[in-house]
Amino acid sequence: MQKRALITGANGQDGVLLGRHLLGLGYQVTGMVRGLDRAVPAGVERALVPGQEGWAAGLAASAPDEIYHLGGDSFAGKPHEGALQLLESNVMMTARLLEAAQRVAPRARIFLAGSAVAFGDPVVSPQDETAARAASSLYGATKALLHPLAAEYRAGGLFVRIGILYNHESTLRPERFVTRKITLAAARIASGQQEHLMLGNLDVVRDWGHAGDFVRAMHLMLQSECREDRVIATGEGRTVRDFCRLAFAAVGLDYADHVRSVPEFWRPAEPVPLVGNSGRLREETGWRPEHSFASLVEEMVAFDVRRAAGRGAGWRIEGGGWVLEEGDLKLEGSPI
Repeated sequence: MQKRALITGANGQDGVLLGRHLLGLGYQVTGMVRGLDRAVPAGVERALVPGQEGWAAGLAASAPDEIYHLGGDSFAGKPHEGALQLLESNVMMTARLLEAAQRVAPRARIFLAGSAVAFGDPVVSPQDETAARAASSLYGATKALLHPLAAEYRAGGLFVRIGILYNHESTLRPERFVTRKITLAAARIASGQQEHLMLGNLDVVRDWGHAGDFVRAMHLMLQSECREDRVIATGEGRTVRDFCRLAFAAVGLDYADHVRSVPEFWRPAEPVPLVGNSGRLREETGWRPEHSFASLVEEMVAFDVRRAAGRGAGWRIEGGGWVLEEGDLKLEGSPI
C-alpha cells in the first residue's frame, strides 16, 4: 500500500529535497506551502498552510502516514518580521499541528525539525542528545521549546521525533546564508562580475553537511520504532576559512586574494565548537553521510558558476507554468 507523507515548508531547501526523496521511494506526497504558486518538486501535490483553526481539516484531507514539519523560520539571524512572528512560526504553528494530529491523525508518525542552535554556547564538543539546551538567541529558544512540546504530545500517545539539525547546505540555499554568499562570490569573482567578498570572522567553526543526506536521516527516523530525538550531523568541524579556501580553489583562485574580514560582520568564534555527535542515529538507522565536505562545496560552486555564466538555474514556461530543471531536480511553480 502506497504511503502518504505530508511536508510543511515544502518549497524550502529541505522540503524540496525531502519531497524528491520520498517521491523516489514511491510515496504520495502533499506539500504545504504559503501560496499555491510556490515551487515544489514535480509530483508533489500542493496544499495551502491552514489558518490557526484549519490544521485538523488539512490533516484529515491529506490523511498522512508520516508528517515532516519543516515549516517555520529557518534562519538563526535577527527575525525579519519580529519576535511575535518568529514565535508564531516556530512554536505556535508546531503546537497547532500536534494538537490537530492528536485529534484526527493519531497514528501518523511526526518529524519535527529541531536545531543545534538550541544548545546555545555548548560546554562540550561534540554535542549529543544529552547536551544542555541553553539557547542564547530567540531563534534558539524557539527550537529549544520544541523538545518539551514534543514530550507533552508523545506522552499523550503521538509518535513524535525531533531531528536536531546541524548546518546543512545545498544548491538550494538562499543567499542570506554565509555558505551561499561564499559560493556565489567565488563564481562571480572568477567571471569578473565581482572583486571582493566581505565576511566576518573566518575562524568560526561549523558542522556542515549536505541537505540531501539530512533529509534521508529524517525519513529513516520515522521508519524506526524508537521515539527519541536524534542529532543529525557529520561530526566534523570546519571553519568559514576552510569553506572559502575550497570554494575559491574550485574556480582556480586563492581566497586570500579576494576575501576580506570586516568589523561590521564580525562575531567571535565560540570557545567550544558547535559540532554534533550523531552516533545514536547511525547505530539506530545505519545512516551515514554520502557527501564529503569538499564535494558539497564543489557542487555548490559548480552550480553558481553556471548561474554566473547564464547557463544554469534558468526558469522556463512549460504547460502554462514555470519549470526549473537542474540535474535530476525538477521544480514546478513560481521562480524562487
